[in-house]
Amino acid sequence: MFDPYDDSHFMRKALQEAEAAYEKGEIPIGAVIVVADRVIARAHNLTELLNDVTAHAEMQAITAAANFLGGKYLKECTLYVTIEPCQMCAGALFWSQIGKIVYGARDEQRGCINMGTKLHPKTKMTGGVLEEECGEILKRFFIEKRNLN
Repeated sequence: MFDPYDDSHFMRKALQEAEAAYEKGEIPIGAVIVVADRVIARAHNLTELLNDVTAHAEMQAITAAANFLGGKYLKECTLYVTIEPCQMCAGALFWSQIGKIVYGARDEQRGCINMGTKLHPKTKMTGGVLEEECGEILKRFFIEKRNLN
């Protein structure tokens, strides 16, 4: 049976956020948080705009979702993010007790998997959703940045 609200559907929403970051000159990472097939938070990297190394897409999305829900725990929520969370974001996701994390591309160097960061024991994580599209926008961004310098 066709599910219009599958992981690819919501990852496309995260990719829209990554495009918004790209247009602002931010590293193009996007995130959305979903509960019961409803997007309750949208975010993208804002580290340059805010001059804040903690202003990652996931951190912005966690704050927005907690504000929307009126509580700090995101147990029934799923985070869709275009790249595997870093150690900082994975730590924040641990404390939020997020129910599920779905990421697009792996981050072999700085991602939480290779860093050995622990997630909350009840958090499920899956990756590789629209992996090629999620990786392509990052590659394009860094190629353009290198060519400008």
